[in-house]
Amino acid sequence: MRKLCLGEIEEDLILPFPEISAPEREMLDTVKTSLDQLFESHAADFAEWDRAGEFPESYLDELREFGLFSFVIPEEYGGMGFGSAAYSRALQQVAMYDASTAVTVGAHSSIGMRGLLLFGTEEQRAKYYPKLATGESIAAFCLTEPSSGSDAASIKTRAERQGDHWVLNGEKIWITNGGIADFFTVFAKTGGPEERRNLSAFIVTRDMPGVSVGPHEDKMGIRASSTTTVNFENVRVPAENLLGEEGKGFKIAMHILNSGRTGLGGGCVGGMKRLIALATKQANERVQFGKKISEFGLVKKKVGEMVIDCYAAESVVSMVAGFTDSGHKDYAIEAAISKVFSSEALWRTADEALQIAAGNGYMSEYPYERAMRDSRINRIFEGTNDILRLFIALSAMDDVGQNLKEIAQSVRGVFNDPIKGFGVLSDYALRRATLATGIRREHFQFTKLPEVLKAEQEVFESATRELAEATDRILRKHGKGIIGKQFASARLAEVMIHLFVFASVLSRVTSSIQKHGVNGAQREIQICRAFGFRVRRHMQIFLHEMEENADEDVKGLADHAFELERYQWDTI
Repeated sequence: MRKLCLGEIEEDLILPFPEISAPEREMLDTVKTSLDQLFESHAADFAEWDRAGEFPESYLDELREFGLFSFVIPEEYGGMGFGSAAYSRALQQVAMYDASTAVTVGAHSSIGMRGLLLFGTEEQRAKYYPKLATGESIAAFCLTEPSSGSDAASIKTRAERQGDHWVLNGEKIWITNGGIADFFTVFAKTGGPEERRNLSAFIVTRDMPGVSVGPHEDKMGIRASSTTTVNFENVRVPAENLLGEEGKGFKIAMHILNSGRTGLGGGCVGGMKRLIALATKQANERVQFGKKISEFGLVKKKVGEMVIDCYAAESVVSMVAGFTDSGHKDYAIEAAISKVFSSEALWRTADEALQIAAGNGYMSEYPYERAMRDSRINRIFEGTNDILRLFIALSAMDDVGQNLKEIAQSVRGVFNDPIKGFGVLSDYALRRATLATGIRREHFQFTKLPEVLKAEQEVFESATRELAEATDRILRKHGKGIIGKQFASARLAEVMIHLFVFASVLSRVTSSIQKHGVNGAQREIQICRAFGFRVRRHMQIFLHEMEENADEDVKGLADHAFELERYQWDTI
């Protein structure tokens, strides 16, 4: 995405489409069969556990027995050793049956023990991996606090070094697996007052004196999963339980979240596949006006859009997993995009599936309303989609901003007035900027896509040029002030999200054409065409709104409502 904002398509990075390795695929087949057997035996139980708001201990024992807590743990410690792609696909299978189970398993592997996987020492791994693999020890991720959500730097939990121990004090809230976990990855402030922003990460276990958990939280969705507060009162944590480097906790937390997002994305894809199966069966069985409702155009539109969303989400999640498995380090923007797109695609799918079911969908005896309740949390946890949109835009624009600074310095003195910040550069300076980046016209182009995707290729290439121009314009207009321009950043993020997802779809369809030929990939080509049309429409809307919008009116009305703390008008 950084390169795309400069107008450069990194074709070799997204082609060919990543694939799960043969050994992992073989193991996944076995795992899939086992999971299907396990979850089908509990098909009638999930709604009951949702109403009760918890899983029975016997079911958690079954999850342990079937190895659901061992997905990403290396084989030498008793795990399955899955990479990101295989793990994401396994979690997708879990989510097809029950979101609460997927969250329980995902919180353990995606974030709870992910820090140990990424930053743990050999001694730490040898000590904790075996029990984590069997599920004897379930993991939880402890970052959020009452006064700290997206602003991780504002946390108040502290850890003070005292000899060979750290003394930990604080409270964490909304901790998934809090009530069943024995292993906690905890983030706390360390250092003196002058270093108050420093965070560090620690491995904390339930058996340490001073660790306690609150009651089970009564939630809107994913009700059977455990969510509690976790409290730390003068907990003495051994010095060797420091995870990674002291003071590097913020980077550790962000890397854990980035690395684990393919799990959340896989869960979203699994939920979509289940909802499409439910909706299509319902549409084929429901008869109105003498016809199955699956014959009506507006129902076809709903289901067709669900299929496009699911394919696109699966493509982008797989692309990011491929980045991770191939050893790429800088994929935070792309991981955030996969989370935003897949979680919102699931929400749209849940909404439309319920609409197709109509009155039945609203009844608790059917699975639609629970699926909708369960799916809503994905847009909130592991980074709210609103914050992630700002992160996507500001991070992706960074290289363009640096480029403009360099060009501003190189042309200083050409104009009468000094160029301040990003300034306003002339056409001459813009040409210099383009030359300085080393971008030639061919960098705006694909060279390896099949001819049948020529129209979609042209849409992508045109959109890439428009993105580069829009990024340039917005930085020249706002300079460093872009950090506070959330409307503009969010619009740019929408363009970036759709372009990266489109790149993933193009890559996947290209691989399918190479394997199966144009005829064999015809339905996937239709998906690509439809998604390309969507991208073109979004580009027109969001790029136009960057120049002409009602933002000030909207903000003024919001300020008015904030002042009154109510809606002012009435008809009486």
